[in-house]
Amino acid sequence: MAKGMYHYIKEAWKKPDAKMLRDRMTEWRKENVFTKVDKPLRLDRARNLGYKDKKGFVVIRIRVRRGGHKRSRPSKGRRSKRMHINKNLKMSYRWIAEQRVSKKFPNLEVLNSYNLGKDGMNYFYEVICVDPSRPEIKNDKNLQWIAKSENKGRPERGLTSAGKSSRGLRNKSPMSKVRPSVNAGMGRGK
Repeated sequence: MAKGMYHYIKEAWKKPDAKMLRDRMTEWRKENVFTKVDKPLRLDRARNLGYKDKKGFVVIRIRVRRGGHKRSRPSKGRRSKRMHINKNLKMSYRWIAEQRVSKKFPNLEVLNSYNLGKDGMNYFYEVICVDPSRPEIKNDKNLQWIAKSENKGRPERGLTSAGKSSRGLRNKSPMSKVRPSVNAGMGRGK
């Protein structure tokens, strides 16, 4: 059986050319945090996650700063467990990237996202967005679900793939303490 183009793109991204990727990231650092791109860089991954080359689809490359997440020290009394300032961030950077894109482009809905790479300072992601008001999307039987009102603000509610993964919802074990939510499980889920 002959292997298609997407197979070879996928294989190439398993071990990308380090120099080429580094040069690209150097260029991306000089650009804005949010950059609309004409075509996804990882076409195989984008197609796998629902991207189609038609009107209504927008791909946005985003830069997310790496590093610690220091909070300001509480001014009032806390027990020692709640007093510290270096808290572990339970959200993945990909989920943060999706939320930032959703906030920046309120007319678009985030469909999914994927990793492009990281350097010493930043993570780079491409976020696939859909314009739910376009007739091309409303008339597509596989995509018209995203135009419904109950699917607004998916990243903010943790309903994208990255959000569900960060919330621990990939685990369906009855011993898992994350269902229906971490809050309902007394914070023991994460």
